[in-house]
Amino acid sequence: MKNFEYLSGYAVLFYRDFSSFTAAGLQEIGLNFGFLYPVLYVGKHPGCTQGEMKEALKMDWGYCQRSVERLVKDGFMEKEKSGTERGWHLKLTGKGEQAFLISRKSFEEWDRKMLSCLSDAEREDLFSVLKKIGRAGIMSGVTRSKQRLEVKGENEDV
Repeated sequence: MKNFEYLSGYAVLFYRDFSSFTAAGLQEIGLNFGFLYPVLYVGKHPGCTQGEMKEALKMDWGYCQRSVERLVKDGFMEKEKSGTERGWHLKLTGKGEQAFLISRKSFEEWDRKMLSCLSDAEREDLFSVLKKIGRAGIMSGVTRSKQRLEVKGENEDV
């Protein structure tokens, strides 16, 4: 395996490996890898709104709407009109539940494959460090655009 100088190199390598690892199982049930995370989110949060999913998955509104429409059309998801609120609540169909379970199994199998070379203590350390990195960057909402403004000395949100 190539040693990378930057975390991004490993992120891309892991993403590609995970994508190809899960692709076969997803294709068997007719699910595209690009729709994996919306299915997982709705599976974990039945009754959520598109807006909640959009925020949690850091999706733009157009991509979120297209994803939901496609998943509804392909029979993985249903939209239910809310009685008092504007908008729709999302839930998985039987086919969507099957995709959710297969996807979760893929995550577990890939983790087992990738982490098999680590001791329990090393795994705990790894996840501790990854959570810390996540809180400092991705999960805190820091984006490249915001970082550029901070470098220029400006503190405005983009």
